[in-house]
Amino acid sequence: MTASTATATDLGSTLGGDPSSELLATLVAEHSEWHEGRLAALVAPQGNLALVETRWLPDGTELSAGDALVGQAPTVTATVLARKNLDTGAPEHGVRLWDAASPAIRAFDTVPVFDYDPAWLIQAEFTPVAEGRTIPFEHIRDNGGSRDLVVPGDIRFTLGDTEYTMSAFDDGGTLLLVFGDATNGIDGDTGTYGSGRFLFVQRTDGGGFGTPGPVTLDFNRAFVPPCGFSAQYNCPLPPAQNRFALPVTAGERVARFTGGFDIYTL
Repeated sequence: MTASTATATDLGSTLGGDPSSELLATLVAEHSEWHEGRLAALVAPQGNLALVETRWLPDGTELSAGDALVGQAPTVTATVLARKNLDTGAPEHGVRLWDAASPAIRAFDTVPVFDYDPAWLIQAEFTPVAEGRTIPFEHIRDNGGSRDLVVPGDIRFTLGDTEYTMSAFDDGGTLLLVFGDATNGIDGDTGTYGSGRFLFVQRTDGGGFGTPGPVTLDFNRAFVPPCGFSAQYNCPLPPAQNRFALPVTAGERVARFTGGFDIYTL
């Protein structure tokens, strides 16, 4: 470990005991940097707060990003995307419009976080499964429908007296854990985003999806999913096995806006 950077291995070595004061100071500073980076990314020209439209096109049609920009303001950019139809499995094509001067960006205040707590650095074990295993994840805009996501292995750990086996899916080569807990949707300083939060899983030994090994769940870096910043996202919801009965008082809480702004009233 350098004087300014704690690696995943260093994080894993603190688990099960209190970190030294030097390491704790490093972890707190890095957590602050992470939070600042998150805030900057949210208001970027194609950050979560910039998404103003997701438009799915009629079957068999496509639209280029350039054509989607016809008649749009200079602050707007476009991207294309694709998915499978829930009922038929046929490919669907769509476009997204991003506005660097969106109402959400203009009204955004902050996303508060819980104070850093090393107790929420959890050591777990990743166990790979047969290639191509999928697990259905309900999505927030699919009216109760689910989409099968590739889950390359199980993540097992003990918290308190409870053993958990959770499912993190393959998000472009990174394990993404979608989890829920008792803070979701409650009011006050301990409440978090109502539909759950996301967490990237750190492999502490540099291994990949195909080999078993240790992973670190740093819930201090749990974050509000994109659908907490724009209603134009369709985020996965936590499956039953990814729900804690206890409150996870770590990580981001819920986005704050000024002037009574609400992402669902646009």
